[in-house]
Amino acid sequence: MDKKAKITHARTCVYNVNYHIVWSVKYRRKVLIKEIEKYLKDLFQEIAKEKGFEVVMMEVGEQDHIHVFATAHPKVAPSYIVKMLKGISGRKLFLEFPEIKQKLWKGQLWNSSYYIETIGSISEGAIKKYIAMQKKGSE
Repeated sequence: MDKKAKITHARTCVYNVNYHIVWSVKYRRKVLIKEIEKYLKDLFQEIAKEKGFEVVMMEVGEQDHIHVFATAHPKVAPSYIVKMLKGISGRKLFLEFPEIKQKLWKGQLWNSSYYIETIGSISEGAIKKYIAMQKKGSE
């Protein structure tokens, strides 16, 4: 039997890449109240399911920024995750809560920048704990 015949190649990925993503409200306005936070948590789950990634955890910090723990197949670009979450949520939040437009100018909810880091399995617990602590700061 030929040695090459014994080798099999995996055609599927059996792991995901984890990300910690942070972005803020434009002008750091404190508009992310409890009602909006609950709406965002549900909305992020819907967006993630539809777009092929998972939001493991999400918390609002100090009513003006978001922390997201997301996981996705390596073929899903982290910038795509951010683009989908920020773009869709911004549009839908303005439709659901039109009063927040009064606190912002030019109809933009999110700051254009964001912070993202990949998370290894060792630091996963630490990142989850850190994101969970954000909730305490916004209460």
